[in-house]
Formats: sequence, C-alpha cells, structure tokens
Amino acid sequence: MMTQIISKLKTLALRRKSKSGQTLVEYALILAFISVVAILVLQQLGGEITKVFGTIKSKLQEAQIAST
Repeated sequence: MMTQIISKLKTLALRRKSKSGQTLVEYALILAFISVVAILVLQQLGGEITKVFGTIKSKLQEAQIAST
C-alpha cells in the first residue's frame, strides 16, 4: 500500500515537472512571437518616424534662424 502511494506521488511529481517545462516553452514561444511582431511593426513605421523627426528638426532650425 505504501509503495503504491509513493509511486503515485512520484508520478504526480513527474507530471508537474513536465507541465511546468511545457508552460515555460509556451511562454517562450509567445515572447518570440511578440518580439517578431514588434520588430516588423517598427520596421514598417521606421520611415514614417524618420520623416516626422526630420520635419521637427527642420522647423526647429527655421525657428532658431528666425530668432537670431
């Protein structure tokens, strides 16, 4: 009887380890997916962001020239 209980506890412990490893892999895959999506979005928006900052820079330079 006692050996059966110990055997069942060992089986449950192994299952728990297996599931925690599985969960870790799932989180890693989700993180990788989010990273890829973020990189793709930033690549697409990169040109637009550069244009906006270029416009801001030119307006600031114009304002500086006008104030001197």
